[in-house]
Amino acid sequence: MPGMFEEDVRMNRAVAAAMAEAGHTAESLAERVGVDPKTAARWASQGRIPQTRHRAQVAELLGRDAAELWPDALKRKEPAWFRPWADIEREATSLRSFQLAWIPGLLQTEAYARATLAGEALSESEVAGLTAARIARHAILRRERPPLLIAVIDESVLRRTAGGDRAMMAEQLAHLAECATLSAVQVYVVPLSAGMYPGLGGPFTLAELPDGGRVAHVDSQAQAHIIDKAEDVATLERRWERLRGEALSRAHSLDVIREAARSWT
Repeated sequence: MPGMFEEDVRMNRAVAAAMAEAGHTAESLAERVGVDPKTAARWASQGRIPQTRHRAQVAELLGRDAAELWPDALKRKEPAWFRPWADIEREATSLRSFQLAWIPGLLQTEAYARATLAGEALSESEVAGLTAARIARHAILRRERPPLLIAVIDESVLRRTAGGDRAMMAEQLAHLAECATLSAVQVYVVPLSAGMYPGLGGPFTLAELPDGGRVAHVDSQAQAHIIDKAEDVATLERRWERLRGEALSRAHSLDVIREAARSWT
C-alpha cells in the first residue's frame, strides 16, 4: 500500500502565533488543559485539532476564537455526534476494535463503506458525505507514527455481503489482508467454531491516549456513545481479553481472510 506511512505534518501557524503572543508553551497549555505535553505540541507543530472537549478551553487560554484557530473543524464531514470520537481516534496511540457485523471503519474500502449505509433513511448526497468522512479517517494510518490498530473480527463478517455483490466483498477482503500485513495493524478473526463468546454482546473500541488515559466507544442500534468512567472501561478491557482469547493467531487469521477473499471471486 504505497504511502501508507507517509508523514502528514501541517503546521498550524495561527495556533503557534497565538501561543507565542499569550506566553504559553506546549507544557503550560498541557498543564492547564490536562493533556500530555506532546499532545499540546501537536496542536501547533502538526496541525492537530484538539478534542471537542478541549477546543474551547484552549481557545480561551490563547485569547482567540476557536473558529479562527481551527477553521477546518467547521468543515468536517463526520456526523456531529461522531466528532468527539473522531477527535479521540486522531489522538490515540493505540486502538483496539472488536467488530461483530462489519469490517472496522478504518479498514473499509469506499465501496464497502457505502454498502454499510444501504437501507438507511439517507439521501444520495448524505451517503456520499458519510462515506467520504469515513474514508478520510484513514489518514491516521498514513502518519509517520500511526496508532497501533488491533482489530478482532467475527468470522461471519467475512462471509456476508450486500445484495449479492461478490466483487465488492472480494475487493474489501483483499484490502483487509493487505492492511493486516502492516506493522501497525493487527487483525484477528474469531472463528465460527468458537460458538458463543463474550463478543456477542456487541462491538466496541478501546482507545489509549498519549497521557495513558483510556476511553471506549460502544456501538448500538441507537446512537453510539463514549465511555470514560474507569470502572466501565475496565469492564470492557476484561471483555476484550476474553474475546481476544477466542481469536485465531495473527497468521492463521490472515490465512482465513485470504481464503474468504478467494471465495468471493
